[in-house]
Amino acid sequence: MITAFAINNYRSVLDLKMSLGSLNVVTGANGSGKSNLYRALRLLADTAQGGVVNSLAREGGLESTFWAGPETISDRMKSGEVPVQGGPRKDAVRLRLGFATEEFGYAVSLGVPKPSPSLFSLDPEIKRECIWAGPSYRPANLLVDRKGPMVRVREGRRWNVVAQHLSSFTSMFDQISDPTSSPVVFHMRELIRSWRFYDHFRTDKAAPARLPQLGTRTPVLHHDGRDLAAALQTIFEIGDHKALEEAIDNAFPGARIRIDRHEDGRFTLAFYQEGLLRPLTASELSDGTLRYLLLVAALLTPRPPGMMVLNEPETSLHPDLLPALAKLIIHASQHSQIWVVSHASRLIAALNSDPGCCAIELEKVLGQTEVLGQGLLDQPSWHWPD
Repeated sequence: MITAFAINNYRSVLDLKMSLGSLNVVTGANGSGKSNLYRALRLLADTAQGGVVNSLAREGGLESTFWAGPETISDRMKSGEVPVQGGPRKDAVRLRLGFATEEFGYAVSLGVPKPSPSLFSLDPEIKRECIWAGPSYRPANLLVDRKGPMVRVREGRRWNVVAQHLSSFTSMFDQISDPTSSPVVFHMRELIRSWRFYDHFRTDKAAPARLPQLGTRTPVLHHDGRDLAAALQTIFEIGDHKALEEAIDNAFPGARIRIDRHEDGRFTLAFYQEGLLRPLTASELSDGTLRYLLLVAALLTPRPPGMMVLNEPETSLHPDLLPALAKLIIHASQHSQIWVVSHASRLIAALNSDPGCCAIELEKVLGQTEVLGQGLLDQPSWHWPD
């Protein structure tokens, strides 16, 4: 489980460090930075998927993602004694992201490249990557150190150079994560790759989840929900079918579902409700009902991930469905670390009632995203590599 998450110099986040639990609920007013927190987490995940540069390009390039305020905000600026103003920069501009578990930590630093005649001269570069032992970085517990094109791995008291010509636009996870020669790098890569993100399931009339689809065993729901029927049938056969039936009954008392397989191998969903003479197909379901079934399939996966992130899961759901969704999320947090980014007060209240819930409320102070009420002693022990 991730115990700490840190962001530095990303959009509205100048410097943010958060302690985490098994269930984490991120809230805040509109414009407080919830979306930026979610984007930063996805960007960190992209480092292990080989897509961090492309992700930054889709956001408008590295320069547009940097914190736009001064390098530091003093207490006098916050109190209004002096105006917010910048000055000569003391450090190179870097976007830094990192996380830690009880066993290992990882941090990546991205910056702009040196001027060159290349047409790709605006592509960001990975300047530094580090993996360390334990929940907090110290030079003494550093295990893997990537500086520019070179990667060193600690073996006992010695450092061995395992790569000298890494591409500046790809992570070390892409090139040296061999389970035999670099087991720590391999472990961290697989940990990050296990994370799942679900946001904005398609529920429009042409959504793949509404159409019959060829079915194969599906322990992990696709991010757009196209294999919903197969994922639900997989839960019935090898997952927690009792939790599935309970989740549907909690939201729609007396309802049940069945998955039918046609002669051509396509699966269709049949939704039975009390009072109806025939089941409804997926194409007939309301957006809210379909989205709830998609969330059920995602959260009750027979192959729980290390972490699952739900961005505004309440979208299109009737408020009366939110308590049932909260119960489902709490159940899933027993098997995976869950993040919920939401502004639905009813869902937030239901999740916060769980003793294991870690509530993170964001606010914006002078354009900077901060955790409301967080003091120095509330922050995790975190130090960025030099």
